[in-house]
This record gives sequence, structure tokens and C-alpha cells, in this order.
Amino acid sequence: MGLSVGIVGLPNVGKSTIFNALTREQNAESANYPFCTIEPNKAVVPVPDPRLDKLAEMADSKKIVHATVDFVDIAGLVKGASQGEGLGNKFLANIRETDALLQVVRCFDDGNVVHVDGSIDPLRDIEVIEAELIIADFQMMENRLGRVQKQARADKAVAATLPTFESLLEHLGSGKMAHDFEGKDTEQGKVIFKESQFLTDKKVIYCCNVDEDGLLEDNDYVKVAKAYAAERGADVVKICAKMEEDLNGMPDEERDEFLHEYGVKESGLDQIIHTGYHTLGLISFLTQGPKETRAWTIHRGDTAPRAAGVIHTDFERGFIRAQVMTYTDFVEKGGEPACREAGLLRTEGKEYIVQDGDVIEFLFNV
Repeated sequence: MGLSVGIVGLPNVGKSTIFNALTREQNAESANYPFCTIEPNKAVVPVPDPRLDKLAEMADSKKIVHATVDFVDIAGLVKGASQGEGLGNKFLANIRETDALLQVVRCFDDGNVVHVDGSIDPLRDIEVIEAELIIADFQMMENRLGRVQKQARADKAVAATLPTFESLLEHLGSGKMAHDFEGKDTEQGKVIFKESQFLTDKKVIYCCNVDEDGLLEDNDYVKVAKAYAAERGADVVKICAKMEEDLNGMPDEERDEFLHEYGVKESGLDQIIHTGYHTLGLISFLTQGPKETRAWTIHRGDTAPRAAGVIHTDFERGFIRAQVMTYTDFVEKGGEPACREAGLLRTEGKEYIVQDGDVIEFLFNV
């Protein structure tokens, strides 16, 4: 299980520049004009985790397998995209299956970089994007309505969901997001939401793209975006796309010094990944051996059998117990034998809730 993030925003707000910087690859052409991204760009990015390097060194592992994040960058959306304006609406299907949306919002002034609406207004830009996502969800539901009504005549289970389906369609048609729908958690609502992958039901991270001065102190644009995000209960990251682009190709030590000069603790990639994990409630547990050292992504609160199932479904079905050590104990004591001798290796059963950084060996029946 990996984390997948769809990058959305108006044209020319820095989406493609950020995509390039995040992936450290020039996969997305970036230029000072709208719609330079006309095909969805995709990249699989390893999650930085220095714990893996230490564990691999201890076991002399042949390889390190990081957890990954899939980034999908689509063409910029504009007001009226759902009616055929611009190009972005063609590619919304590419982000329906992502776990979260990263909405890039321009939060800096620069007369040399054109804004599609002629001025900088983060709140307006956010509302334009979210309106288009609502319309896209409405159109998807509207297109399904006739088929659902027909199926309801012959299928009682489908018939039971029809009133909720119609209420949700009305809800979206009034300009409201799917995640605000009151019937979402009903039995019928759960069925519809599971099938539909609504764009407006996804977790959103607002990404404030600032200039170099904006990194040091929040400007008025960032304050507006953060206030809106707080109302929505959403997370915010603040990065400078131009600076992130400059980091490409730098050795790690030089990059750290460069970030330190600007008072930034983490690169934009690290910020977005850590925020994405927080937003979606994700953590990583670790496995180690001579063949490979690896990070596995699970949801916070997952039990040991569920975590074992991420490695292989047979591990979950035949789960017996888990041998668990904390990363800190494992490294400080120098491995499993010393942890066992010190009483720091725990045998956990089916009810154990896996913690971030647990080093685990699973025992199971085939």
C-alpha cells in the first residue's frame, strides 16, 4: 500500500515546477504560459527514511526498498473547465483513484509570471478549483442516474440506495462537496461513496507556493489560504517552487545547507510526504534481513495481522504472532539477539496495534 497524491490547481501557479522539483526529474515541461501540461504526468517517488539506511547497514542488506508516493500532475483547471474551457477537465479521471489532492495555490506577486485571471487571489483560486471538482462529481453522478434507476426496478439492494443517490445528486447540484453530505455515513451512503471515488470527498492538502521572502514569514496570501484550510480542517504546506527547482541535482549535504540558509527544516518533498502521511493517518513499519531492508505503509491503528497482510495476504490469513522491537531499541542494542536478551523483544498477538517504526518479524502458517 502506497500513498498516491493528485496535484491540482489553476494553470501557471507552479504545479509542474513543483512536480519537477518533487520528483527531481524534468518529467513535466514547465513554462510561463497556461496549459503547458497537456498530458497527465506521473512519477513514483521513494519516501526518504534514514532509518532504512541504518537497518540495512546493520544487516548488510543487498537492497533497500523504500515506501513510495505516486504523484499525478494534470493540466491546469480553469473556471468553466467542466463546460469545455481549458484542458484540465479531460484528465480528472487520472486523479479519481488517488488518496489525496495537493491543491497548489499561488501566494506571491511577480509581474513576469502571468496569472490566468490577471491577479493574485488565493481564496478565489481555491474556490474556482473546488467548484470545478464539485461539477465533475455532479456530472459523474448524473451520468449514472439513469442506469441506477433502471437497475433499481429489478434489484432491491440498488433500489434501497436510490433515495440517497438522488439526495446526493441534489446536494452536489447545489454546489456542495461530497464530503459534507449528511447521508455519507448511512448504510446506503457508504455503498455509494465506496463505488464512486468522489473528487470532493478526498483529503486535501493546500500547497502555498511562495517566493523566497514568503518562506521566512507568512505573507497575506498565505494567511488567507491557511485560514480557509483551518475552516475545512485541512493541512497546509508552504514551499517555494523556484527554490525547490534550484535544489535539483544538489548533493544532500549542499541541499541541507541551502535549506538552512532560508530557515527551512525540510524540502518541499519531505513536507508534502510527511503532511500526506499525517492527513491520511499513515505510518510505516520496518523489516530487515540480508536480502532486503524495507518500509511498509499501513494505516495508523492497524493490527498486526492487517500489517502482515500488506506483505502478503497469506501472512494475514495464517498469522500466529509478531516479534516486535522499536527502531530505537533495535539500533541501540545492535539487533534482535541483544533486544531479546534485554527483554526488549515483545511477542504480540492479533490485537496488537502496530506503531510507526516498529521492526517486525511475522510468524505464520501457510
